[in-house]
Amino acid sequence: MFQDFSKQSRIEESEVLNTLFICQQANYNSPRSENISSHDGRTYTMLQLKNLTKRFGPTYALKDMSFTVPNGEVFGFLGPNGAGKTTAMRAIFGLIKLDSGEVLWRNKNISQADKKTLGYMPEERGLYPKMTVQDQLIYIGRLHGLDARTAHHRAKILIEELQIQGGGSVKIESLSLGNRQRCQIAATLIHEPELLVLDEPFSGLDPISIDIVRNILLSYASLGRTVLFSSHQLEMVENFCQSVAIANHGHIAVADRIENLTTSTATLILKVREDPKGTFLDSISGIKFNKLEDESLQVELSDDTDPNIVLQAAMKAGTLERYEFARRPLSSVFKSVIHSSVNN
Repeated sequence: MFQDFSKQSRIEESEVLNTLFICQQANYNSPRSENISSHDGRTYTMLQLKNLTKRFGPTYALKDMSFTVPNGEVFGFLGPNGAGKTTAMRAIFGLIKLDSGEVLWRNKNISQADKKTLGYMPEERGLYPKMTVQDQLIYIGRLHGLDARTAHHRAKILIEELQIQGGGSVKIESLSLGNRQRCQIAATLIHEPELLVLDEPFSGLDPISIDIVRNILLSYASLGRTVLFSSHQLEMVENFCQSVAIANHGHIAVADRIENLTTSTATLILKVREDPKGTFLDSISGIKFNKLEDESLQVELSDDTDPNIVLQAAMKAGTLERYEFARRPLSSVFKSVIHSSVNN
């Protein structure tokens, strides 16, 4: 039977439960939001942040911030400390009052009923320390409108999938930091939200835990659900996400597919079987090149050098075995974008 643990212990301040109690006021039997069809006819749901502005005194936490998160993706929200990521995430759930702008879910404002289908894990965690993991998850599931049997079943599955210490019978105060983090993620997933917003979900997790959480989120997105999370672990983000938005000083400096951001049109990698030393490049101005370990050539192009000129010269020199634009790490893109936005 569902028990009320609200008097069992004093909970730390937590945006999680703020959101949960907002959800408790919603109509649990509300109809599903209508899907949007994209130009190619596919079902396409999305989260849109449009021109969000929030000022605390003279300081802008958000300044005309806009970006869109498509469905079926794990989307990375990046930026240095103080860029506005947490403020933007709180705005999605109405936990701060915006000065201007709006948040749209499936092309409409988020209602109280919609919040039943959303999940939020803030950077500042909060769970009842005296409760066992299983009781905590069931309790939060019930707040989201699940019946006792469903809440118990989902709690059991999440405890197993996230490999939480003690199989759910251990009190939260006894868990390690990493296991508390897994429990917090389970609490965010218990009601199977259609939109999942996670603020630094990998903070404090060891590599094994990161893999476990990452696989669960990828599986979640594969069902067509939307996942937005922030992180400073750029290498992990690069291997995990399809798209990112990079924020700085309260606005979005760039938002794009990672493939587009990390492909450098200024650097070519090519290999000509008959001319491994690259003598065919000697007559082309505006380039620098060096030989790589596999005998390919890395060619740096100046801004006004057409890569097609290099391609044509390579094809005349012999058999072209490799021709591609080089990729640069997301960390390099991040630093470049932040530096550029500061200068502008």
